[in-house]
Amino acid sequence: MQTVLTAKLKLNTTPEQFKALRTTQLAYRDSLNYVSQYAFAHGKMSNAVRLQDATYEEIRLRFHLPSQMACSVPRQVGASYKTLWTKVKNNAVHRKEGKTKKRYKGLDKAPKFISPTLTYQYKKDYTFKKEQQVSILTLEGRVIVPYTGYNKHVALIQRGAEIGASKLWYDKPKKQFYLLVSLEIETADPTPETHKQVAGVDVGMRYLAVTATMQGDCTFHSGKQIVPKANHSARLRKRLQKKGTRSATRRLVAISGRERRLKQNTNHVVSKRIVQQHPQSLIGLEHLTDIRERTKRRKGKNAKQRKANRTFSKWSFAELHSMIAYKALLHRSMAIKVDANSTSQACPKCGHTCKENRPNKGLLFVCQNCQYTLHADLVGARNIAMRTLLIRQDWRGTGLLSVRAFCVG
Repeated sequence: MQTVLTAKLKLNTTPEQFKALRTTQLAYRDSLNYVSQYAFAHGKMSNAVRLQDATYEEIRLRFHLPSQMACSVPRQVGASYKTLWTKVKNNAVHRKEGKTKKRYKGLDKAPKFISPTLTYQYKKDYTFKKEQQVSILTLEGRVIVPYTGYNKHVALIQRGAEIGASKLWYDKPKKQFYLLVSLEIETADPTPETHKQVAGVDVGMRYLAVTATMQGDCTFHSGKQIVPKANHSARLRKRLQKKGTRSATRRLVAISGRERRLKQNTNHVVSKRIVQQHPQSLIGLEHLTDIRERTKRRKGKNAKQRKANRTFSKWSFAELHSMIAYKALLHRSMAIKVDANSTSQACPKCGHTCKENRPNKGLLFVCQNCQYTLHADLVGARNIAMRTLLIRQDWRGTGLLSVRAFCVG
């Protein structure tokens, strides 16, 4: 079974190499916006082959990109338009079913590419050399740059991991280039015999994650110290954006990414603890797709509605799920999606389900049928664990998983 990792390599460039990479990045971004405008003007085209046939020569002449980069640009733009068309179609279905009244506006104008992140193809645009060096293509030809990175990732690159495409990312506040390299490593194929244990993971704001097993073990991963810091960064960013002065803009640049890095680091720590506590297990995660559409929110365009909307978007739970998924494979476990419907309202003892089981939507769960009482988040984790156990039983009996396992890539 193939598992995809991303290795973050720091490029130690000279001033001349730095200038060459930056010029190439900006030219690549300008070509993306040119192709995006062309696609929008010609029926919001998403076919990468047609886009390449129509824009390849102009990209080479106007932006002087090498041939492989000139081929990558239409593919990237076409993929972006396909994603937007999917969102438009899904929004139309949701509006028809009455799940939302808002119309998706992502294709009302041509998408604009702001980030200068550049895509490289392995063995065509970049290759690895000996002594931790990488050869990278620029507008002025190839440059050979030394790199450093996480020791385990560097070892995988040097010892035969399957290397894929990479992205040249520029950290503007630090004025530093990084190469984000896709690596594929081989992991053992999961079977019911190798995954004898099950665990359920419930996510939330009071506790970022709560885990439970069928043996009664449980773990609480609190967000008490982290979430207020993230909220403070969000409030600070909002005030600076509202002020709009030059000094406020400089301050925004200085603190840009701080909130994102804090959340990402916390998710890494929490996901690592979870998978280390449950080796060779089947880990159940809630299926949170379209959770915003399925969750009731306040009506009207007022401060209360905006506050409620922010509450649903405070933490990147999808990122936490994806980290648990790929780290689980590295620890000989596997993460799967289970139905998230009423996990915190269903009694794990008698099965009675109603909103009144959680008085005032608080931390205490009290079953109105059998009076079973427990921490509400732990009830959610136990329900997820039981649903995961049912999936494992079906897997053992039929040889097929009844739900799709996470595919990280």
